[in-house]
Amino acid sequence: MFGMDEKAVPAKDLVKDSTEATFMQDVIEASREVPVIVDFWATWCGPCRTLGPALEAAVLAAKGKVRMVKVDVDQNQMIAQQLRIQSIPTVYAFWQGQPVDGFQGAIPASEIKKFIDKLSDLAGDGGLAEALEAADQMLAEGAVTDAAETFAAILGEEPENPGAYAGLMRCHLALGQLDQAEAMLAAVPAAIAKAKEIEAVRAQLELARQAANAGPEQELRAAVEADPADRQARFDLALALHAAGKVEEAVDTLLDLFKLDREWNEGAAKAQLITIFEAMKPTDPVVLKGRRRLSSMIFA
Repeated sequence: MFGMDEKAVPAKDLVKDSTEATFMQDVIEASREVPVIVDFWATWCGPCRTLGPALEAAVLAAKGKVRMVKVDVDQNQMIAQQLRIQSIPTVYAFWQGQPVDGFQGAIPASEIKKFIDKLSDLAGDGGLAEALEAADQMLAEGAVTDAAETFAAILGEEPENPGAYAGLMRCHLALGQLDQAEAMLAAVPAAIAKAKEIEAVRAQLELARQAANAGPEQELRAAVEADPADRQARFDLALALHAAGKVEEAVDTLLDLFKLDREWNEGAAKAQLITIFEAMKPTDPVVLKGRRRLSSMIFA
């Protein structure tokens, strides 16, 4: 769907032997879709027996972002002559039908990984960014099931993609499945636990929990009007407003509470404002305006 992963490309196709008869198809043509590493080797070559398996392992670990083709120079002398292979092991990398990189001799695993990472970058992310954007759009338009399927497919290719992981949690939130979203949040991979996308969903989940327990908006409005100094009523009104989708009014209410008593309930107004801001896009006008007002009060 977006590129090649272990599901789309079986392991036997990620690493294969090639001959003079199939080299054009296996390497030149295939490299128009994904970078192809060509390992020139021979049965009598000692270093080849070390490099070959290490290369294969690294290619499989790349999950379809590169492929590997093995060419026995004794059995395919014409290819070796055409590419001027003078010693083995020799490794060439092809992209868009052309050799773009290579090395001779056995190299350590760390260098192999750098070599493959560099090649993977040539092909970009295999369309994952476009797929992620499309899934976000689906979710925004209410096509939650389609969005969830797309986010899940992205995670199939890149299990630690923070945007896709957060997107799947947002689908649960959109369906009111707060427990499932919370379970995913608890199981988030450590490598992306602090990503801004994950932190945003953490805030969204907290707000969703609050919304489920929000009080009646009109009664809380009346309570604030009756006693403008009632801190708790102002705070609860902000929760009710946010639950009703009146985000800007909720932010204004919290800012008024902060101005009235910034220390109330251990700074609850500021903490709630930060939660709301984190749950939204940083460029949202409500966030930009709210953060400016909050900063001006803090530093006044």
